[in-house]
Amino acid sequence: MKLRRKYVAIWGVIAAMLFLSSALPSAYGLEFPMTSEIYLDTESSALSSNELPAHSAAALYGSIDLALTSVGAIFSSEMALASWISRRVEIARTISGAKYVAKEILFDEYGMSEGQFICLNKLWTKESHWNYKARNPRTGAHGIPQALPADKMGIIADDWRTNPVTQIRWGLRYITIRYETPCKAWSKFQRSRFY
Repeated sequence: MKLRRKYVAIWGVIAAMLFLSSALPSAYGLEFPMTSEIYLDTESSALSSNELPAHSAAALYGSIDLALTSVGAIFSSEMALASWISRRVEIARTISGAKYVAKEILFDEYGMSEGQFICLNKLWTKESHWNYKARNPRTGAHGIPQALPADKMGIIADDWRTNPVTQIRWGLRYITIRYETPCKAWSKFQRSRFY
């Protein structure tokens, strides 16, 4: 019994050390890595390689055709999708990456032009400089689109504090519902310093 307790205690110490070693040092002490949650619908049909050609299982793992097995079929769709989503979030944590992801969503999902992206770029550069951690201490506005109140972004996903893609999706949805286009939102911002 004593030996068992000793091993449990040792594993507890090892787990604590691993947890702390995963923290990143910063000027303010320890900063823990950002995490995002991805929920997969196991009932959905498998994605074909035409839907995500660069992110299919074959593209990820070379010549291995995982789709030929039942486990591989699930893996090639849900895992490729999870990898693709995770990669987009990580890309969007930088200014240039956030612009790239926003442009991609604006073009692919909203069918808008380069001119609309130019207006969006001006708007969100003024609002947050494309920083997903941006927070206005006076008003509480948060994120790339400077949502106020910030928790409104929760209609897209609960990870709005740390996920720039969630913030971008909410911001584009807000703009299209309220102003129709980023250029109309930019015009409003120029008149009143908010949108």
